[in-house]
Amino acid sequence: MDQYSAILFQLDDSGCAEISLNRPEARNALSPLLIKELTHAIKHCEIDPKVRMIKVTGQGKIFCAGADLNHMQAIAHQTYEQNLEDAHELGHLFATVNRCSKPTMAIIQGGAYGGGVGLVAACDIAIATQDAKFSLSEVRLGIIPAVISPYLVRAMGARQALRYALTAQVITAQEALQHGLIHYQVMEADLRALVDQITSYLMQGSPAAQAATKKLFHTVEASPLSAELNQITAAAIAEARASLDGQEGLKAFLEKRQPSWI
Repeated sequence: MDQYSAILFQLDDSGCAEISLNRPEARNALSPLLIKELTHAIKHCEIDPKVRMIKVTGQGKIFCAGADLNHMQAIAHQTYEQNLEDAHELGHLFATVNRCSKPTMAIIQGGAYGGGVGLVAACDIAIATQDAKFSLSEVRLGIIPAVISPYLVRAMGARQALRYALTAQVITAQEALQHGLIHYQVMEADLRALVDQITSYLMQGSPAAQAATKKLFHTVEASPLSAELNQITAAAIAEARASLDGQEGLKAFLEKRQPSWI
């Protein structure tokens, strides 16, 4: 494992990796280094068989303030090609998180803004404290929530995402829950207990089945209802039934014991 400075990385004995944004002095803004290190860490988790799931957290009082404005101001004076390459790096981060075969969980305290909201939306599961705030603040800076838009639209629906992108208004944790940006809101004192509970649920699932489920759902999301999609889903369950985990899981259930992956 490489040494990081903009993030913290921990992997416990159960296979739970925690990646924490580590720029609290800058409210965990997405600097080029943080983007590079976070992308690298997710890719490492993807190929490490010891990793079962990934938690994404933030050091300090804010989960993620979005783009690093000092960097944004500097890159704005560079060429179009340099701006395009910079945007691709950020987009690649969100795609890496979103397409990771391991379950991902964002744990949000304080708030998430701009690109930080995109990071939340790219994760599979999002848990926030009740006082957390969210905002797509880009239009107030004369820019747009571009590379995060696919994940926002998927999480919230096009109309709600557009509403908040146009107004840049603050989204409360309750509103974020209502519109699908997060899955749980909880008092800060109860956050760790809920995270542990959801982690326990994830750890009971077959890693192979979870990876296959994520892959299938991405395919289903991008496909119209059709005979071809029926074939894809039928093939997916046939493969799962014949897999080692599929056979082990059914056998363990019938024998009233824990499957081997627990």
